[in-house]
Amino acid sequence: MPSMQPSAYITEPTPSSLPSFSSFSSPFSFSLFSSGSTTTSFWSTTIVLIVSLLVAEQTWWRYRKGALPGHKWQIPLIGQFAESLHPSMEAYMRSWAKPLASVSVFNIFIVIASTTDYSRKILNASSYTEPCLVRSAKQILLPENWVFLNGKVHNEYRKGLNVLFTSQALAIYLKVQDRIYRSFFKEWLVDPDPKPKPYTFLFRDLNMETSLRVFCGDYIAQENVREITDKYWLITKALELVNFPFSFPGTKVYNACRARASTLKYLAAAARQSKEAMMAGKEADCLLDAWVEQILATREYQDNKEGGAERPNLLVKEYSDHEMSLVLLSFIFASQDAMSSSLTFGFQHLADYPAVFAKVREEQERIRAGDHESAVTLEQLEQMPYTNAVVREVLRHRPPVLMVPYLTKKAFPITEDYTVPKGTMLIPSFWNSLHDPSIYPDPDEFIPERWMPGGANFETTDSKTWLVFGAGAHRCIAQNYVFMHMTACLGTAALLMDWEHEKTAESDEIQIIATIFPKDGTRLKFRPRTPTSA
Repeated sequence: MPSMQPSAYITEPTPSSLPSFSSFSSPFSFSLFSSGSTTTSFWSTTIVLIVSLLVAEQTWWRYRKGALPGHKWQIPLIGQFAESLHPSMEAYMRSWAKPLASVSVFNIFIVIASTTDYSRKILNASSYTEPCLVRSAKQILLPENWVFLNGKVHNEYRKGLNVLFTSQALAIYLKVQDRIYRSFFKEWLVDPDPKPKPYTFLFRDLNMETSLRVFCGDYIAQENVREITDKYWLITKALELVNFPFSFPGTKVYNACRARASTLKYLAAAARQSKEAMMAGKEADCLLDAWVEQILATREYQDNKEGGAERPNLLVKEYSDHEMSLVLLSFIFASQDAMSSSLTFGFQHLADYPAVFAKVREEQERIRAGDHESAVTLEQLEQMPYTNAVVREVLRHRPPVLMVPYLTKKAFPITEDYTVPKGTMLIPSFWNSLHDPSIYPDPDEFIPERWMPGGANFETTDSKTWLVFGAGAHRCIAQNYVFMHMTACLGTAALLMDWEHEKTAESDEIQIIATIFPKDGTRLKFRPRTPTSA
């Protein structure tokens, strides 16, 4: 190896030519020299640390993913946040192509299940999982909300709420619903614009006012109904599956938390007013009243059971105003987006399938005996098999709830070969189950007759693939209300109005905003029913 020779341009210094430190006039000379070395060391350490963290992040991703389908590598820190921020059915369908798939967003590890068996296994695994909705859900809906309870505590709490959806309670709600339907139909019919316009958000307005009046009666002023309707959209936007998960000013989560606080104020006040009114002898005319009525009946029984007081069918615990407001908040959350989606597709499908529309109208005329003025009764709704079949097919064909996220409390051996790690967001999805060709012939077609006697699915209404309302302990508590609301609304509309749908290139495409809607906003025009349309 050649020896290193000094450069010809450098002379070797002698000891006498070297200056002493004391000869420097600046007292900072040594510190400046030392600072340069320290800065270099700092940046070297920082770079090494960052690289190490990035390597650890990717290694951790690969370890948790195991053999599941998914990207081999993730974008540092954010993962698939960018592509998930604007979800599409096309992207969802790709993820549902495999029984299990994995993604990562802001280092939140997500496993998506797409088969009926895996989805049901998750929904029934309360010892391994708990509801989480989205990462920010507890910030928005509050951690003490009953929807986040699990196991025995959840089951006991839920029993106390079943009283709100008995046949007796549903019959009370129908009168309120009919009044709201007719008020909105009247507005739509007098719209002077002769051209179709988007109705998605008008259906949402109808659904929100119906929900608030059914739940709270007249305990909320009309101007506050409008305020809640507008602000609750901020909550919906923040509860989309993928969002920036932190509550900084200006973020969706921050705005949603402010909207929740405002909404709870009105709901708690309504609960307090209902208690006062019912104790004064008012007759129940909304969900809150029916709830308080059961609370008072239980209280009276507990106070007088030694004297032989009659025991209510269901004993209900005492609820504070805050507790009741949280339950109402969860009911609104569950109803306003999913129900708005289903009503939107219901109106669109009736316009797109004239033969179906005609059968619904004929059934309405026959069961209601030509009475166009009276509210439909619960007994009449039970005699409308075809309108109910239309509602069931709308829910199957365009399920409003595509997925319900859970969080694993501990490692969950979902298959023999793969165990979902603790802390994973585990998401059962329902589209494939409800479009399974082995259960639903021509699954992509809208065919209400499949649910009628002699139809392909008349005997499969309780099939394990029927996951519209979920399954297990957290199955939708208000599914009977959903059928009643949609059947009454669509049936009354068919009885009173004609409407046309302006089809566009995006009418059959799906937009995802927490739930699903037609991408073009559902362009409709309503007109008074004419004699020739009977």
